[in-house]
Amino acid sequence: MNILVILCLVIGFLFSLGGAVGIIRMPDFYSRLHPAGKLDTLGIFAMVMGLALYNLTHFSFESLLLSVKMFLIVFFVFMSSPTATHSIVDSGMRAGLRPWTKKKGKE
Repeated sequence: MNILVILCLVIGFLFSLGGAVGIIRMPDFYSRLHPAGKLDTLGIFAMVMGLALYNLTHFSFESLLLSVKMFLIVFFVFMSSPTATHSIVDSGMRAGLRPWTKKKGKE
């Protein structure tokens, strides 16, 4: 069971790290929102899954309820993250922020 918990935590860390690197490396506002929305949400899911599994090692009714609460938090993050990302993109479009395009060299 501990190996599965460690695996979930490492996978969550790698997704979160990938999201952070993606935010830094992407060229513009809109493309930075993609790793922020996707990878960070998957990182939270994997880490909370690991924590919930760790919490269930000493099974009791209280630990089961705590694990259910953890998964409810993940559920609400899964519901709110795409909506928030869409709202941020919509705000950028309404403000007139143009998407990045690769500049063509002189030919």
